[in-house]
Amino acid sequence: MESKKGKILPGSRTETLSYNPFKSVKIDKDRLPRSGKVQAKTGVKNPGGKSDEEVFREAMADVREIKEFREIPARKASGKTPPRPKEDDAVLVLKEIVSGKARIRLSDTGEYIEWAGPGIQGDVLERLHGGEFAVQDSVDLHGLTLIEAEAAFFAFFGESLRKGLFCIKVIHGRGLRSPNGPVLKEAATKWLSGPLRKSVRAFTSARDCDGGLGATYIILKYPRPR
Repeated sequence: MESKKGKILPGSRTETLSYNPFKSVKIDKDRLPRSGKVQAKTGVKNPGGKSDEEVFREAMADVREIKEFREIPARKASGKTPPRPKEDDAVLVLKEIVSGKARIRLSDTGEYIEWAGPGIQGDVLERLHGGEFAVQDSVDLHGLTLIEAEAAFFAFFGESLRKGLFCIKVIHGRGLRSPNGPVLKEAATKWLSGPLRKSVRAFTSARDCDGGLGATYIILKYPRPR
């Protein structure tokens, strides 16, 4: 329907598009399918005129079933109970310690110290740590600075030698509360295995009742004859 000005109104049957982007594109009508419809993939014939199903059947014509593979019998259980893995001795000991059945051996810890001079029998260290030798005197270095502790320890050690003592003890602590670690313990060990070594037969960490890892038993090399 035309308006008064001769233009085509919207909605009329003779309405045409004002913009056609494919107007200049040429279409080869010979390449279009004659029916003008696109067939679905299902049932489409291949160049040989056979359907996909027919081609598949021909390809599988020589395939034969292996009857032995129809049923594969499962192995029967032997009925034997597999042996339980053997626990390590260290694990057993740890369980006993946790349960309270056993105590921690100080000699198994990283804080334990021991030393023996040449010619000392192998069981001396074990006997010393076990408390078989009576402690005749001791010095406590708790609360002292390193310089004060060194002076006190060397004075005590010299006096013990003059008295002809055989077994003495030094209490140095474990340094658990010290920000710098066991300073006095490490210093005492250094003194005994260093400048005082010629006057020491052996030394070990003490028993729990005598200070444990915070104390050290010392056997002097030159006891006074009795």
